[in-house]
Amino acid sequence: MEDLHLEYEIIRGDMARAGEASAAVKQVLRKMGFDSDTIRRVAICMYEGEINMVIHADGGKAGVDIAPDHVTVTLTDRGPGIPDVEQAMQAGFTTAGEHARDLGFGAGMGLPNMKKHSDHMTIDTAIGVGTTVTMVINAL
Repeated sequence: MEDLHLEYEIIRGDMARAGEASAAVKQVLRKMGFDSDTIRRVAICMYEGEINMVIHADGGKAGVDIAPDHVTVTLTDRGPGIPDVEQAMQAGFTTAGEHARDLGFGAGMGLPNMKKHSDHMTIDTAIGVGTTVTMVINAL
């Protein structure tokens, strides 16, 4: 299997299309023969990241690098940045607005779920510039 790079644009505020990138990646991973647990973990990480970019940032890009033994997801947004990463990593902490919460989002589980379902995660953030979250999910 050759390495593969996929890239998706995430649009700010577009709740109707949020999740399309993670669904597309799931299909690609299935066709490539990845196991269901790896596919599930990648999909959770991507979906949570997509929702975060739609709700909190001015959109961004989701890059997915697929190798035979792992998948690397890189989510880069144009947004406010995360003032306190440690606080943002606490389950239940959210800065989501009322509109997102009314739609059933913004429970404060995005970053904690991304951390839980990835084997390695880094967050690089700059106030007023944006945030890049990189996750590696090892294939089983």
